[in-house]
Amino acid sequence: MKAKGLPTLVAALVLASGCTATTTLRSTEPDLAVKINQDAPLMLSAPVNKTYKATSFGQYRFEATQPGMEPMYGIVPLKFNGGYLAADILFFAPALFYNLREVFPYYEFDVAQGVVRYKKNEQDPWLSYKPTAAEAERARAYFAGQR
Repeated sequence: MKAKGLPTLVAALVLASGCTATTTLRSTEPDLAVKINQDAPLMLSAPVNKTYKATSFGQYRFEATQPGMEPMYGIVPLKFNGGYLAADILFFAPALFYNLREVFPYYEFDVAQGVVRYKKNEQDPWLSYKPTAAEAERARAYFAGQR
């Protein structure tokens, strides 16, 4: 490969890799299972690392189940990625419609409290998200349609 084609290849690889984000999912209880969209349920007896695609308009619905408790439904909070926006504008404007939001690096599911905690950096304090009734119902209907 000629040296002048190398920057184009590197730019393409960087943009392609920027379309996913890895997160760590954990639970306050060792016997909690969480299902996100069409993924198989994940047992969160220990933290689990998972990679998800970035999205602009989509959502990641979840169903968290723990023995002896009602399932918890909702949508996974996503963060806006301004770096993707700048790269999309500069290099490939049509990508603007596909990758502006991504998963936070850390999530903690707490069915007993009915919340999902999330944060950007490991040392940050947790932020809490409590699904609205409408979000929970949409997620419940989504998972009922998969059965």
